[in-house]
Amino acid sequence: MRIGIDTGGTFTDFVVFDPESKHIETFKVLSTPQDPAAAILEGLGRPEGQSARDLVHGSTVATNALLERKGARTALVTTAGFRDVLHIGRQNRPALYDFFADPPAPLVPRQHRLEVAERIDYRGEVVTPLDKAAIEALIAHCRTHEIEAVAVSTLFAFANPAHEQAIAERFRAAGFPVSASHDILPEFREYERTSTTVVNAYVSPVMGRYLGRLETALPADRLQVMQSNGGMIGPQQAASEAVRCILSGPAGGLVGAQAVAAAAGFDKVLTFDMGGTSTDVALIDGAPRSTSDASIGGLPVNVPMLSIHTVGSGGGSIAFRDPGGGLQVGPQSAGADPGPACYGRGELPTVTDANLLLGRIRPELFFGGQMALDTARAERAFNGLAAELGIPPEEAHLGVFQIVNAHMARALRVISVQQGQDPRDYTLLAFGGAGGLHAVELARELGMPRVLVPRQAATLSALGMLLADATKDYSRTVMLPGATEFTDVQAAIAPLIAQGQADLAAEGFAAGEIRIEASADIRYAGQSFELNIAFGESLLADFHAAHQAAYGYQDPQAQVEIVNLRVRAIGLVEAPQLPTFTKTKVNLEEALIGRYPVRFAEGEVETPFYAGERLGTGAAFQGPAIVVRADTTILVGAQDRAEVDEYLNLQISVGPA
Repeated sequence: MRIGIDTGGTFTDFVVFDPESKHIETFKVLSTPQDPAAAILEGLGRPEGQSARDLVHGSTVATNALLERKGARTALVTTAGFRDVLHIGRQNRPALYDFFADPPAPLVPRQHRLEVAERIDYRGEVVTPLDKAAIEALIAHCRTHEIEAVAVSTLFAFANPAHEQAIAERFRAAGFPVSASHDILPEFREYERTSTTVVNAYVSPVMGRYLGRLETALPADRLQVMQSNGGMIGPQQAASEAVRCILSGPAGGLVGAQAVAAAAGFDKVLTFDMGGTSTDVALIDGAPRSTSDASIGGLPVNVPMLSIHTVGSGGGSIAFRDPGGGLQVGPQSAGADPGPACYGRGELPTVTDANLLLGRIRPELFFGGQMALDTARAERAFNGLAAELGIPPEEAHLGVFQIVNAHMARALRVISVQQGQDPRDYTLLAFGGAGGLHAVELARELGMPRVLVPRQAATLSALGMLLADATKDYSRTVMLPGATEFTDVQAAIAPLIAQGQADLAAEGFAAGEIRIEASADIRYAGQSFELNIAFGESLLADFHAAHQAAYGYQDPQAQVEIVNLRVRAIGLVEAPQLPTFTKTKVNLEEALIGRYPVRFAEGEVETPFYAGERLGTGAAFQGPAIVVRADTTILVGAQDRAEVDEYLNLQISVGPA
């Protein structure tokens, strides 16, 4: 039995796949933010079947440790004279005209940024030998100040890691967990390499303790962890290289979205994952985009990851009166505890409360009837907000809905319009527990013709984890001239390929189950940034064509630099197939739950509510309507037409405003 697990801010999602019967079951439990493992262990008590299970887990533990600054007490060991590289950074100002904006504080305070006499030049040659005796004083400092993790990042270690290896070996012998840059990110750019290594040292002990608890509590199960790149790794690697799992939950959603979109016949989609705390959006054009140049919490994290843009807008986002007297929503969230006011513990108005009071959520139908909603409590929360704003409560309900939509529409423009893509050419694929209630209005705002809501919308991230292969990324800075013979470039990348094949073979993958994807980062001489090009004999021609596509020009006569070589080793895993369903004659009246008043911008409309589980393939209807599933609710506007496809996805043709 294989189980995908996605820990969200409000709910923890489970998808259970039985490879014998091919049956897929999904369910949710409330998240336990103070102890995320508790919700997982509660949920894993539910599935019946074999005692040994394959678990694939997308965890927010590393993410939260970084964003909330609750990681390990960390020290940095670096080349003498370079202790302040974390503080200096790139000297970029994220808010150019804000005189009061402060850069993110370094994860390592200056007193724990330790220098050692050594120097290696850009060719990898030793200029100043390593002062090994000085390392003992650094170890004493770390013991005195109860340092929990050590990051080692010395100058040009990517060209020659000998000094880093010696430092790391001595600190490990002294009992410290060590993250060394030649292991984490053997690439040039001193600040980004050091930052990524420090982030790894900062979050890995937290991740290690968490995964250790799960492994101890689940001794018979095989645990795998989702990475930010859309592949999975073992718990030991995830514990020592936790920086690779910073976006593991959203990455699972993107893997699931690609599979659902491809099955339904769409290769160009904007994904829209709205959960309880945040909304993640991404662009898929045949395949999701990847990046090795990301920033999390204001800190560079340059390991490969899927390109996902996140905003603090979710079902639990709190509505409030801002200092100027206007209505605002988020990014603060009520999360799972206390949750929205209607959950019975919270006091503050949220997006979920607004949807309830607008009539778009029926309290007796929410979460399959397993969770009673307190409408009166939600009303009290909004009455207080409306009084502060000096407007009727009904306007506050609709205003919250419209404002959170504006935030999410802006996020969708960031990954489409700002990247030179026209959203009108794409389908909006909506998932997450709250996504279905907002999708059609967002699509209408952006001029998108269609919304696709998967059958597994509320648990798609967990499903994506079951669809993911085992994936390992390797890289190396080489700085080769473009005129280098192709055989020499092949020789330079061969060790990375061999390492990927060996690592996957050690995990039990046969040669026929291993796929290698090689690429190179290339630029024109003098440029500051590179384009990633698939590896092959036409490498330079492909680079010129990619430069033309990205920037509108190319210069085949200019000097070219091959900067980094990259290898992705993929261990292919048997993934569950999305089931199809035969078209049957559908009687909408049999799926009708009832007709209830729902408030839209145009006014209140008596609206049919349909049970999603009773809508079979071929069912079609004109809006306005609301489709209620056990774990999510979908709004169809008056201008829209919905139809159920063979995968039981809801495809909505979006009408004009």
